[in-house]
Amino acid sequence: MSQRINAFAIGNKAVNALHTMGFQVQNSSLDNSFLELMYFRVSQMNGCAFCLDMHSKELRAKGETEQRIFLVSAWRECSFYTDKEKAGLLWAETLTALNGKEVNDDIYSKVSHYYSETEIVDLTMAVIAINSYNRINIAFGANVGTYQVPEKAH
Repeated sequence: MSQRINAFAIGNKAVNALHTMGFQVQNSSLDNSFLELMYFRVSQMNGCAFCLDMHSKELRAKGETEQRIFLVSAWRECSFYTDKEKAGLLWAETLTALNGKEVNDDIYSKVSHYYSETEIVDLTMAVIAINSYNRINIAFGANVGTYQVPEKAH
């Protein structure tokens, strides 16, 4: 699909607010490498090619292994994700696939065992952000494959 609208270039207040929310999450106590992995997984669920391209490149730049990237959709069966990562991925998948369902107490209990209340709120906001970015890119199209990881400031 070709790009219909570049919502990010237009820079309206709503898109800027999403950027601000994402910036706040990136500067929270949550592990940024895990956030990238979670963003990748949610983007898989939503079928957002632009975000999959972007987050796979970010993950590799952060030193993530291909094995963990390629198998994240089967995280429940893999021993190379920590229990904390598994709880975070469970939370992200649950919120992404709500479809009018509630988050049950068992899932909340698993997540709250590994994350503080503040971290659960931050993780929830991160899930909201990536779902929003996925939906913007899918609705308006995006130039898939063009993302380049920014060079680190020296």
